[in-house]
Amino acid sequence: MGIEYITVAIVVSLFCLMAIGVPLGASTLLISVTTAFIAFGDNGFILVSSAVGKVMDKYALMAVPFFVFMANVMERSGVAKELFNSMAILGGQLRGGVAVQTVAVSVILAAMSGVVGGEVVLLGVIALPQLFRLKYDRKLAIGVLTSSGALATLIPPSIVLIVYGAEANVSIKDLFTAGVMPGILLASLYVTYVLIRVRINPDLGPVYDAPEAKLPFLQRVAHLKGLILPFLLIFGVLGSIYGGIATVTESAAIGAIGSLIVAAARRELTIKGVREALWATMLTAGALLWLIIGAVSLVGIYNILGGTRFLAGLLTAIELPPIGIIIIMMLIIFFLGTFLEWIAIVFITVPVFTPVVAQLGYDPVWFGILFAMNIQIYMLSPPFGPACFYLKSVAPKDVTLQEIFISILPFIGLQIIGLALVMAFPQIALWLPGLGG
Repeated sequence: MGIEYITVAIVVSLFCLMAIGVPLGASTLLISVTTAFIAFGDNGFILVSSAVGKVMDKYALMAVPFFVFMANVMERSGVAKELFNSMAILGGQLRGGVAVQTVAVSVILAAMSGVVGGEVVLLGVIALPQLFRLKYDRKLAIGVLTSSGALATLIPPSIVLIVYGAEANVSIKDLFTAGVMPGILLASLYVTYVLIRVRINPDLGPVYDAPEAKLPFLQRVAHLKGLILPFLLIFGVLGSIYGGIATVTESAAIGAIGSLIVAAARRELTIKGVREALWATMLTAGALLWLIIGAVSLVGIYNILGGTRFLAGLLTAIELPPIGIIIIMMLIIFFLGTFLEWIAIVFITVPVFTPVVAQLGYDPVWFGILFAMNIQIYMLSPPFGPACFYLKSVAPKDVTLQEIFISILPFIGLQIIGLALVMAFPQIALWLPGLGG
C-alpha cells in the first residue's frame, strides 16, 4: 500500500476513534500498534517500543513534572492572591487598572509555572470575582483574563517550549530567551486594547475602589514587600538557566524545592498541601505521558514507513515563497488544534516541519516561537479551546461557555496580529538570543 493511502487510513481511523470517545493517547497508541503489526508483524511491537524509548530517554522532559509541581505548590501558598491584590493597589486610580494589572499578574504567574490550566483557574478564582464586583464589562473581563492566562504557553518556563525543544533538538534555553519579547508583545497588545476600550467607554473599566489604591505611589509600592520571595524564586529559576549555571531540568528541580521554601516562609506549607500538590502533579504529568507515548509511537511508525519524507516532500513541492510555506504550516497546526491536544500536535508536526524549516533557511528557534504562539491561539479558539473550559470550571454559574467564547474573540484577533508581527519581523524573537551568542 502506498504511503498516501496509509496516511489517509491513519487520519480516518484517528477521527473515527475520537468520534466514539476513545481518548487521544489511547487512539494514537492503538493505531500505531495496529499499523506496525500489519506492516512488520511481531517485529512491529519492538519498533513501537523503540520509538517510545528514544523520547522517554530525553533528559529535558524531566523538567515538566518539576515545573508542574512548582506551579501546584505556589497555587496553594496564597502567592497568586497576594500578587493580584498588591498589583491592583499599585495600579492606583487608573481607569481599567485592575484589568491591566491582571495582565501583569498573568505574566508573573506564567514565569512561576509555565502551565496554562493552573494559571487560568487561579485567575478565574481570584481576579474574575473582583472584576465583576468592580462592575467591569463582563466580556472585557472574561476576555482579558482568559487570554492573559494563556500567556504561559510562551513566557518561560513554558512547558510547550520545553516539549518542542526536546523534540526538535533545539536549545530550550534559546527558546526561553526567544519567548520573552513575543510574550511581552502580546501582553502589551492586551493592555493597549483594554486602555483604548475604557478610554472610548469609561463605563467598561471603573477605577479600583480600595482605600489603599488612593495612597501616594511609594506607599502603594510598599504593598509589594510580600512578593519578594516569589520574585527571588523566578530569578533563581530563570537566572540559573540564562546564566548557564544549570540546565533546564536542574533549574526546574531548583524551582520545585524553592517553591516549598517560599511556602514554608509564608507559613503556608502543610503536609496536606504538599500531598495535594504531588497528586495534582501526578495526574497532569501522567496525562501528558500517555499523550506523548501515543503520539510518539504513531509518528515513529509513520516515519519508518516513509510518512515524514512524504509530507515534507509535499510541503517543499508547493510553489510558494518560503514564508508562504511557513504560513501553510501555521494553518495546519491551527487546524489540528481543533481536534488534537497540543502535545500530540508537537510530536506529529515537529518531526515533519523542522527539517523543512531548516531547508528553507529559517531559524528553528524562531519557528518554535511561532509554534508556541499558534498553540496559544488554539488554547482559546472555539469549539475546544482548553483555556475557556478551564475558566468555565471555576467561573460563576451565570457565566456560560458561549459567553466566554464570544468574549475572547477580540483577543484571538490580537494574538493573530502578534503572530503576524513575529513572522514578519523575526528579530522580535531572535534579538535576545542573539545577545547571548
